Amino acid sequence: MAWILLIVSGVLEAVWATALGKSDGFTRPVPTAVFAVGLALSMTGLALALRSVPVGTGYAIWVGIGAVLTAGYGMVFGGESASLLRVALLAGIVGCVIGLKLAH
Repeated sequence: MAWILLIVSGVLEAVWATALGKSDGFTRPVPTAVFAVGLALSMTGLALALRSVPVGTGYAIWVGIGAVLTAGYGMVFGGESASLLRVALLAGIVGCVIGLKLAH
């Protein structure tokens, strides 16, 4: 259960990070609200998952999921460049996250 919670919390990290970028310095109410709720849920889920998962492993997995999804969203919807090298490096992060889970 802790691992599922950790994965969901990582996805929510991408949600709040993306909403933060769209909030325009907290001047847009809907993205600001999505940011606040996403942040609270993501941190709560991370805290609960870390009761069972070692902090170093849990944090690395949480931030890796959030980083890959946020960067992927930016490349697909945000006009960021999607070079083969960037995609390969993001795939490397995914591989490392999977490796951390398997090594646990």
